[in-house]
Amino acid sequence: MDAELRDLYQQVIMDHQRRPRNFGPMESPNRSAEGYNPLCGDRIRVELALDEGKRIRRAAFSGEGCAICTASASMMTEAVTGHTLEETNGIFDAFHRLLTEDDQDPAVAERLGKLAVFAGVREFPVRVKCATLAWHTLHAAIDNREDPVTTE
Repeated sequence: MDAELRDLYQQVIMDHQRRPRNFGPMESPNRSAEGYNPLCGDRIRVELALDEGKRIRRAAFSGEGCAICTASASMMTEAVTGHTLEETNGIFDAFHRLLTEDDQDPAVAERLGKLAVFAGVREFPVRVKCATLAWHTLHAAIDNREDPVTTE
């Protein structure tokens, strides 16, 4: 990763960690799930308001997590709001590929927009779980699962 991209990565992550968007309990969510990363202690709750079960009208999260977990959850809520569940699954798949595959298709990063700053997490494999916890918890909320999600 070049120095310019690393600086952008750090700036975006720290901005969302310091001032997370859509943070706090949502009034009247119709889907929710809990997530836990025992490796570093991240605990989050993702809440959704779905329109007729097909489009995410609003997404929010609460809990405590490291900078990467908090920033990922914050940016995730922005990225999925207004999207259908099918579109959201596509965003999740692209995000997961960005963090876990070395051979990157430039179209994946382009599709993800600002979320592409998380490509730097690939350099720190132990942090991938921090970045993906919110996303796995989002999937559990969409599926209306009651058991907490864990990264282990």
